[in-house]
Amino acid sequence: MLISCSQKPKKFKHTNELIHETSPYLLQHAHNPVNWHAWNEKTLALAKKENKLILISVGYSACHWCHVMERESFENDSVAKIMNENFINIKIDREERPDIDQIYMTAVQLLTQSGGWPLNCVALPDGRPFWGGTYFPKDQWISNLTKIAELYKKDPKKLEEYAENLTKGIKDSETITLNSDKPLYTKKILETTVQNWSKSFDHSLGGMNSAPKFPMPNNYHFLLRYAEQTDNVELKKYTNNTLKKMALGGLFDQIGGGFARYSTDKKWHIPHFEKMLYDNAQLVSLYSDAYLITKDELYKETVYRTLDFIERELTNKEGAFYSSLDADSTNEHNELEEGAFYVWTQEDLKKIIGKDFALFSKYYNINDFGFWEDNKYNLIRTLNNKEFSKQHHITLSDLKNKVKKWQKILLKERGEKERPRLDDKSLTSWNALMLKGYLDAYRVFDEQNYLDIALKNANFIKHRQIRKDGGLNHNYKNGKSNINGYLIDYASVIDAYISLYELTLDQQWLNTAKDLTDYCYTHFYNEKLKMFYFTSDEDKNLITRNIEINDNVIPASNSILANSLFKLGLYFENKTYTSTSKQMLNNVIPDIENYGIGYSNWLQLYSNLTSEFYEIAVVGKEAPAKIKELNQLYIPNKIIAGSTIPSDEPLLKNRFSKNKTMLYICVEGTCKLPVSSVKKASSQLNILIQ
Repeated sequence: MLISCSQKPKKFKHTNELIHETSPYLLQHAHNPVNWHAWNEKTLALAKKENKLILISVGYSACHWCHVMERESFENDSVAKIMNENFINIKIDREERPDIDQIYMTAVQLLTQSGGWPLNCVALPDGRPFWGGTYFPKDQWISNLTKIAELYKKDPKKLEEYAENLTKGIKDSETITLNSDKPLYTKKILETTVQNWSKSFDHSLGGMNSAPKFPMPNNYHFLLRYAEQTDNVELKKYTNNTLKKMALGGLFDQIGGGFARYSTDKKWHIPHFEKMLYDNAQLVSLYSDAYLITKDELYKETVYRTLDFIERELTNKEGAFYSSLDADSTNEHNELEEGAFYVWTQEDLKKIIGKDFALFSKYYNINDFGFWEDNKYNLIRTLNNKEFSKQHHITLSDLKNKVKKWQKILLKERGEKERPRLDDKSLTSWNALMLKGYLDAYRVFDEQNYLDIALKNANFIKHRQIRKDGGLNHNYKNGKSNINGYLIDYASVIDAYISLYELTLDQQWLNTAKDLTDYCYTHFYNEKLKMFYFTSDEDKNLITRNIEINDNVIPASNSILANSLFKLGLYFENKTYTSTSKQMLNNVIPDIENYGIGYSNWLQLYSNLTSEFYEIAVVGKEAPAKIKELNQLYIPNKIIAGSTIPSDEPLLKNRFSKNKTMLYICVEGTCKLPVSSVKKASSQLNILIQ
């Protein structure tokens, strides 16, 4: 879709309250004729004072259809007149306020059986919703708002009734109960879950057997692990086929590296072109482990090129990571066009590539297979380098040199285009996911630069986002840290800091993870349900306080935390952590078998409890080197503790020897005889599930 794009005037005709915000998405709407407000107590009080309905519109900076609706409706004076006269209009950046987004998304899903962004909801002056949807064309938007305004004037009790029923539905939608049944961790449940899940697999093109296709990293991370640990040949084939199709497809930016948010078609060719930090962070972790298992060079190439993209385009000088790149940019006709920055015409490619075009066009499918629309192509591969070199009778080294040259030329040429807009806020949870991605890449590939970047980001979070009271802030932009953190921030940082400790043996990171965990117990814990709320008890309550349990493209905050509590319970011999972790898992077990796709990160914890989970302690002067060697083995069911000096930490106490480095392999506190080599230690590790 094309949208006319004009030069920004020096003086704006309209300016609303959003001009005072820092969110790039909110600032994009600061000069709409709609009298937008931010979500805050002042705005909510205004709605009650004037007894006006609240119109809540949620989106994010990289959202293509959010921009379309803005252009069609929110920049239109006649639409703005209706909105301003009848509603208190609130714009929300869903990435800044996921708590608000969750509640009103649930409302729209209950109303329409679907959801997405832009998300538009109308609520009573007290915030209880009664109507909503996603994208609306201008005429439909005007018609709906006019009818709602009229009904509110004529029969407000009817809307009150709608709101009461919908609010009850929202509160009931994520109802979770304490499962007091004795937990049973059986491999049969894992097997049944995967069998049920596999009915939706696309064995030919990878992913699920539908479109659009999302690169769900935690789904494939679990399936990769399960396939490897059970030696399930068919599942290995499916999972690796999916990873290869995604990496070779148009979902992956074949020129600049990095993944788009999802594919609009079944063959991973035409993406929704925005690039999100959270996708790329988790996909780096996934492809790193996939390489560790298979040694497939495509996976290594994918990790390296994705991290090149992150370092080049989504990293600031402080070591923080930006949030996203927009799907839209200005094309040659000075119009906003989705994907304009990434796609090419055949004529342009012929001019740019020159004499190599024939080979280039075969490599990137400048043909019917790679065609998109309007004589434009989005580059897609069907063969890895080894397969292509063999089929086209060119040496592997010559091919790699040519590809590198093509990418360099096109990256430079693309740099002359209008760039997609950057969302330059830094979110703590997404930064922690990217931190974990860098750590996983360092663990597998031993690139010192990856650890250096990870440490810089870890220190950014510690010194900028952790407050003096021990709590976390959610957002950072222009030197300002703000918005009280959500459970997803704590869970993601705790998880990343545990990994950082395992790779550096620096106890401060493990201690900080523990401190943040204890803060979660104080401010997020529901003692009755043994689960954690998404919002802190210090936050002003919305119409409900949510407990997030379903794993989506980002795992649920409770599943991430449950996995970390299990590990921290072992590190600190803390029975409360361990029992909480197991109870959290037990609460969701009844739903797992029939909906594996929504519980894949919980299944990681379940897998840890169905087989031996190793506590590996490495103590002595050579501990860092031994751990690097150990990390070349794929052992997902483990924690690592280590020290080069005497330590009183539970897994290390009384184990230091001045003259030798020893490895201790333990399960539930029972240890095998210590050994001095990784080779001997590996023989004590029962990696295959029997």
